[in-house]
Amino acid sequence: MASVPASTPTAANPAIEHPLRNPKYRLWLIGGTISFLGDQFYMLALPWLILQQTGSAVAMGTVMMAGSIPRALLMLMGGVVSDRISARKIMMTTATTRTICVAVIGILIWFGVLHMWELYVLAVAFGVADAFAAPASTAYLPSLVEPEQMVAASSVGQTAAQLTTIVGPVPAGFVIKTLGVAWAFFVDAISFLFIIGALWKLPDPPKSQAASKAVWHSILEGIAYVGKDVPLRSLMLLAMMMNFCFSGPVSIGLTYLIKTRFGSPAILGTLMSFVAVGSLLGALLAGVWKIRRRGILILLVAAALSPCLGSIGFMGSVWPLAAVLFVIGVIAALMNVHIGAWVMQRIDAAVRGRVASVLMLATFGIMPISFAVAGFLIAWNLKFTFMIAGLAMLITAAVASLQKSVREIQ
Repeated sequence: MASVPASTPTAANPAIEHPLRNPKYRLWLIGGTISFLGDQFYMLALPWLILQQTGSAVAMGTVMMAGSIPRALLMLMGGVVSDRISARKIMMTTATTRTICVAVIGILIWFGVLHMWELYVLAVAFGVADAFAAPASTAYLPSLVEPEQMVAASSVGQTAAQLTTIVGPVPAGFVIKTLGVAWAFFVDAISFLFIIGALWKLPDPPKSQAASKAVWHSILEGIAYVGKDVPLRSLMLLAMMMNFCFSGPVSIGLTYLIKTRFGSPAILGTLMSFVAVGSLLGALLAGVWKIRRRGILILLVAAALSPCLGSIGFMGSVWPLAAVLFVIGVIAALMNVHIGAWVMQRIDAAVRGRVASVLMLATFGIMPISFAVAGFLIAWNLKFTFMIAGLAMLITAAVASLQKSVREIQ
């Protein structure tokens, strides 16, 4: 019998098919990408609208905090539900809810009858939807691809997402400037229809055994799983602190800086595109750069983010700011792809939704505090806010580097 060359795939060593050859993954990717493109209009329009209505960084922080609180409170419940009920149906329901919400806000703006309390309601509704949709999305993707395809699938997904954030913010800024803020919300509402249509055609994931257990018992299982996994727990704590240092100052501070120094939503959209271009490059690098010491990668990214954050408040012109945001995009995306793939490969399928919700709770749960602190600090001194954020990020990296469980994440 003739021998099989070592490079020829066999039954024992099958070739790993790229996830883009999978029609189900392609449908999921296309629908999600179009929906995410619409989200760029929303993410640019909402803070700009708040500043137009109030001119206050504190108001912008409290609206964003209003969305973060229900997201944090309900995230664990969202993980349990995604393990009990079809993650596909959860995402269809939340996408439909969001479609209605942004369409209503667009109509209120169009007729000039919008009040601030309605923006708080919108933020809370999105927060509730995120609490269920985020764990469901994380739990659903592995049912479309094989475990060994997760890094490639994550890289492709991140690349597509970053392409939308490159393409989306600039036209979003010009739409807001020329047609008005209402049209940004209408575009987002329409984009949700594409992910709803894709999910309508996709299959449900395999059923979990979690449905036979009490809800609180299921939640405790997810918490206990993370608690027993020392590297996973350490990564969660590090990600929580990094998100606290980054989310509030950048989400609120960058919009406030552009509004007060440049006064143009088009410039804000352009700068967001620079972040996206950097993130695209980082996602592409992650797809081809096989990093063995992922823990070291996280520590290096945290250390590199420190001077980037600290310098933003001192930028007096657009191009230096664009360069800093580009660097932030590259290193953050490189880290996110590898860490996201590592987490999904590590978690057992039976508890994937619950464990994902615990990790997301640690990340999102800190955001209301970050938004609140950033809103008040920015109202006091913008430059000082970014300096504190950069210093806090550096301290976080230094403390985490002392933890062996972080350094040895593979």
